[in-house]
Amino acid sequence: MPIPVSSLQSVNPSPIIELFELTLDSILHGTTTIQDPSGTDITTIRFHNNTKDTTGQDSIVWNGNTYYKMPIEATGFKYDPKQLPRPKLTISNLAIIATNIGNMSNVLNAVNEVTFANDLVGATLKRRRTLAEFLPNSNFTGNNPYGTPDNTQEFPIEEFQIARKSLETRDVVSFDLAAAIDNFNVRLPKRQFLPGEFPGIGDFYS
Repeated sequence: MPIPVSSLQSVNPSPIIELFELTLDSILHGTTTIQDPSGTDITTIRFHNNTKDTTGQDSIVWNGNTYYKMPIEATGFKYDPKQLPRPKLTISNLAIIATNIGNMSNVLNAVNEVTFANDLVGATLKRRRTLAEFLPNSNFTGNNPYGTPDNTQEFPIEEFQIARKSLETRDVVSFDLAAAIDNFNVRLPKRQFLPGEFPGIGDFYS
C-alpha cells in the first residue's frame, strides 16, 4: 500500500527508513555456508543504514524480518526519463553483518566456492523504504513514538541485480547494480502480441 500523501506532506514527517534485501540465486550461487544468527542456512541477507537515534536499536524489524545495521552508501537510484538507473552500493567490509555471517568478504568467499569468481553477480537487491511512524512497536522501547505501526505502508519496492563487483578492499566492497530489465538478452515486450490483442500489428503480421 502506498505511503499516504498526508504523511509525506506533514510539517514534521518522520524519518525515512531505508531497507535492503540481498537474495542469492539458487542456480548461480547454490548452497553456501552463509547462516543467520541461529545457525540456519539463508539465501537472503537483510540490512539497513539508518541511525540508531531513530529507533534506539541496531536492528530493524519490518514485516516479520530482521534487518541488520550496516555502514553503507547507496546512490544513483533516481529515475531519469532518458535511461534506467544504475545504482552503486558500497558496504563496509570492516563491520560484521551478523553473527555467523561475517563481513562482505566472507559472503563473497562463500559464493565463490560454489561459482568461481562470481562475486555475487546475478544476486537480487531489493530496496524497500517506509517511514518511521509505520515501524512495529518492537523496534522501540515502548510504543512507536512517531505514529501508528502499519506494515502495509511503504514506498514501491525497487528491484535490481548485481551487475559486477567494482571494488573490494579491506575497508569496503562496492557493487554496480542494474535494473532487472536492463540486463543482457532481456527485451521488452517479453512476449509476442497478436492482431487480436493489438489490431495495429495486422499491418506487419502475416
